[in-house]
Amino acid sequence: MPKGEGKVIAQNKKASHDYFIEDTYEAGIVLQGTEIKSLRAGRVNLKDSHARIDRRGEVQLINLHISEYEQGNRFNHDPTRSRKLLLHRKQIDTLIGLTQQEGYALVPLKIYIKNGFAKVLIGLGKGKKKFDKREDLKKKQMKRDIDRAIKDYNR
Repeated sequence: MPKGEGKVIAQNKKASHDYFIEDTYEAGIVLQGTEIKSLRAGRVNLKDSHARIDRRGEVQLINLHISEYEQGNRFNHDPTRSRKLLLHRKQIDTLIGLTQQEGYALVPLKIYIKNGFAKVLIGLGKGKKKFDKREDLKKKQMKRDIDRAIKDYNR
């Protein structure tokens, strides 16, 4: 099964607007207790989250919001705690080298269930400037106008 395939739970649509995604990596997530139940219910928000490599050489997912499980008891989880991502050592080493370059960041693109395990697709992104974002919006609008004209012509 290729990267990013499985039952998609959440997508970060803003990531492609804010970053040029150059490469993607599939990683497992270390979850606690009721987090997997909330994740399967789709109660997750990727909006302001990002990944970071800490001093110990581990990749951490910061600001990922997984809501508390309603049927959970007092052992429910903290919604915004940082979660460890599971990657191979070679992948982490290449990410360390790439993220130390100016303007690169690790951005979670989507969370999905693959073979019963929660996975996150993280992308190595280079931040877009304001004029790049405007250019993308212009291209998107032109494509929409062309599609609309073709649809009207075929009627």
